[in-house]
Amino acid sequence: MHKRELQRIIGDYLFLSPQLILYVGLTILPFIIAIPVLFTDRANFSDPEVNSVGLSNFTRILEDDTVKDVYWPALMRTVRFTLLNYIMVYAFGLTLALLMFEFGMKTGFFTIIFLPWMISGLALGYIATMLLSPNTGTLNLLLLEYGILEKPINIKLPSGTTVILPILVGWKAAGFNMAIFLSGMLGIPTETIEASIVDGATYWQRLFRIYFPQMIPSFVIATIFCLLGSFNLFDELVALGGLYENPEARFLSIVFFQYGFQMDRLALGMTLAVETGVPLVVLGMMLQRLQRRFDY
Repeated sequence: MHKRELQRIIGDYLFLSPQLILYVGLTILPFIIAIPVLFTDRANFSDPEVNSVGLSNFTRILEDDTVKDVYWPALMRTVRFTLLNYIMVYAFGLTLALLMFEFGMKTGFFTIIFLPWMISGLALGYIATMLLSPNTGTLNLLLLEYGILEKPINIKLPSGTTVILPILVGWKAAGFNMAIFLSGMLGIPTETIEASIVDGATYWQRLFRIYFPQMIPSFVIATIFCLLGSFNLFDELVALGGLYENPEARFLSIVFFQYGFQMDRLALGMTLAVETGVPLVVLGMMLQRLQRRFDY
């Protein structure tokens, strides 16, 4: 191995090391440490009496009625939100990417669209709660004033949470998703687009026969991020009352937190999280392989 190549490899690892250290320290090590806990009845981190329970924690979602009545409805809410959120990925992200690609990428516009991604989910949830307060919310008052609504929206009611939350999260992630789709569009050879225009192809023909087929890797990446992000959603749910007064915002992440830190059933909460997370990781790896296949 040449000295220059060795220096390049060392340099690459030095650039990767901060992220790698964080990933190992905050993800891999906690997961390894948590594995023995899954087979116990540990109530919390300071529990002095911990007993082995074998695989009973893993079978509770099928056998324990108290767990089933909480877990499966939360799973259905999470899956429903994931599907709606996936629609928002394209409604916001893809639309903005197409506008940026066709009309020119303006730095200021890109920054404005990307700004919501910098806002914390908790702050965003509280802002939405204030804007859509039934009695004093600015947005509700405007919609009522102009006759768009007959009665105010209450974001903490089941109907309000179901409709508003995907829009809220989709708007927040619009800049992030736009960047994913825009990177796919910028990879399309300019000659291909120009040739289609010369041949008389309409915009919709270019969209479905040139743009989208070559953007499949970007679609797969957006799908992975949407899937994992939807199941990891937490801060916005807390702001919408998921921990207390709003059952419709009680997604799986809230259930795991409640079992682990509010109900002193830490081992069970961690087991439910692992049972949910492992299939998602496997699905994400399969989608990643699909993305690489289309890249090749």
